[in-house]
Amino acid sequence: MPPRVRVVPNSLSPRRLFIDIFTLFPVVFEGFLSVSMLEKAQRVGAVRINVWDIRDFSRSKQYKVDAPPFGGGPGMVIRPEPLFSAIEQVKSPSSWVINLSPGGRRFDQEKARELAGKEHLVLVCGHYEGIDERVVSALVDEEISIGDYVLTGGEVPAMAVLDAVVRLLPGVLGDERSLEEESFSEGLLEYPHYTRPERFRGLSVPPALLSGNHALVAQWRRKMAEERTRRVRPDLWERRIRDGNR
Repeated sequence: MPPRVRVVPNSLSPRRLFIDIFTLFPVVFEGFLSVSMLEKAQRVGAVRINVWDIRDFSRSKQYKVDAPPFGGGPGMVIRPEPLFSAIEQVKSPSSWVINLSPGGRRFDQEKARELAGKEHLVLVCGHYEGIDERVVSALVDEEISIGDYVLTGGEVPAMAVLDAVVRLLPGVLGDERSLEEESFSEGLLEYPHYTRPERFRGLSVPPALLSGNHALVAQWRRKMAEERTRRVRPDLWERRIRDGNR
C-alpha cells in the first residue's frame, strides 16, 4: 500500500536517514517538506521521508480509525488495529518508533542530535485523545513532547522534530559552522545577530562587530550569549553551572 505523500531523493549522500510519518492528515506535510532546508535535504539525498495516511490501514469500509475510550470520558482514541498494521509494515530492527505525545520526554537539542544518528525514524502523530496504549507498549520506543501544552494532534510536534533533526545531517546546512555556534550547542542561547546597514533609525551595530578583530568579536559573542541565557533561560544557566561549564 503506497503512502499518500512520497518523497524519493537521489542517492548522492553516503549516509541517508529514513523517516516514516503516520498521520490522519498527510496534506499538512506537503508544503512543509517541499521548501527550504527540508526540500534540500531530500534533494541531496541526506534523508528520505514517507508520509502515510493512517486511514489507509483501516479495515473499516468508512476508513474509520477511532472509537470512544473504555471507561467513558470525552473524546475519541485511535484504535490499535490500523496503527499496528501501519507501523509493522515499515518497522525493522534498525527502526526507532516515536509517539508524539504531551506525556513524553521534553524534546531538546541533545535529543535532536541523538535522533540524527539513527538509521530509521518512525513518527506517529496521534489525534483526538491520543492512541491506544497497547500501541505504545508494544511498538513505540519513545514518547516525545515539544512542550507543556496541548495541541490538536501530533503533526506540529512531528514537524518540529523533523526540522531539528534533519538540519543536523551532513550536507544539509551550507556552512557546517552554524551547527557549532547556534543556540544550545554549548548549553547557551545564541548571541544577537546584526547585518547591514550599520545604522538604522538611530540604532547602531555594537562596535566590537565592526572592529575586524576576530578575538574581540568572539569575546563579545560569548559574553552576549551568557548574558542572554542568564536573563531569558535561568534554568539553562543553572544547569550549565551545575555541570561545571562556566
